[in-house]
Amino acid sequence: MTTGLPADFRAFHQLHRKAYIDRAMVYLGNHADAEEAVDAAFEQLLRCWAKVLTMENPAAYAWKVMKNRVIDLARARNRGPALLDNATFETAILKDAVDPIAALEESLNLYQAIKKLPERQQDVVILLHCRGYRVAETATHLGITEAGVRSTARYARRRLQQLLAKDDR
Repeated sequence: MTTGLPADFRAFHQLHRKAYIDRAMVYLGNHADAEEAVDAAFEQLLRCWAKVLTMENPAAYAWKVMKNRVIDLARARNRGPALLDNATFETAILKDAVDPIAALEESLNLYQAIKKLPERQQDVVILLHCRGYRVAETATHLGITEAGVRSTARYARRRLQQLLAKDDR
């Protein structure tokens, strides 16, 4: 982005771009595609930046714009979510596992379960647990409160436990 852009937009871009790319990577499975989708989202936001600033929650709106651009890019390339494809092989557990096959199976089951979570719970789990963001950072990027992140994470954890217990049967 160039310095000719509004200072508040540049600050917003600097604050959120990495998290947006991280989330887009999980969906698209490709860094170049993630950057392309995120850049398209920021271009869209820039075109209506004055309106975005008047919204009650600009961060939540921008997150949704980013996710829509990611989905659009995936559809344009005839691809679905890559969460299962790339996340399992990025798992740190596999590197130090005594039984890598069992760890891989467990990881696959976990990522299948994450895909079944409601959208907000997926976002929180991916940012907090898959990408390592702190609660405050996650709240900032999603445009929700820290209490909202903790509550959503709690519900997601319960739901994942249910889904994984059901798979074990």
